[in-house]
Amino acid sequence: MDNLVKINDSTIREAASAGMDEFVNVFYQAALDCMGGRIDGDTMQKLNADQMTLVVFKTLHDEVMDGGFVQLIYNGWGPFVFFNPFAKAVRGWGLDDLAALVKKAGKLFRKYGREIERECTDDEFMAMFENYPEFDDLDDTFVENEERWVEAVARYIDGHVENFATVEGVAEKA
Repeated sequence: MDNLVKINDSTIREAASAGMDEFVNVFYQAALDCMGGRIDGDTMQKLNADQMTLVVFKTLHDEVMDGGFVQLIYNGWGPFVFFNPFAKAVRGWGLDDLAALVKKAGKLFRKYGREIERECTDDEFMAMFENYPEFDDLDDTFVENEERWVEAVARYIDGHVENFATVEGVAEKA
């Protein structure tokens, strides 16, 4: 199957020079663009396993860094993260500790997910952080390891670029 995700070589180089987050984001954004900006069952079928793993990682990363696992679950991303083979996939990328953290969070999602996902007021949402303290240590672990995990994801992408995108506009060497 042809790789539907396409990125210009100069865009990759520019992002790489800006840092790990930007490098990862260029590949994520290209995958998201390929899906028409929508993440759902139909659009995810356009991606291969590595691309899907990246989309899940970036979704997990952005939600947890912004508001923790409670926010991720409240915003409806629980099934997307915990009911996919994401933990197994990142273990294959060498991120055993991230895989273990996701499995722990997945157990809590199975226990509390329906309660957390329910519609509520802003005050009720804020109270959830107090009501589900089991997520605190997981949030802390994610934040403490975030930089290292992003770097590991960037390295994996760099070593397997062809799995993530077709690189266009590569200058021929003389």
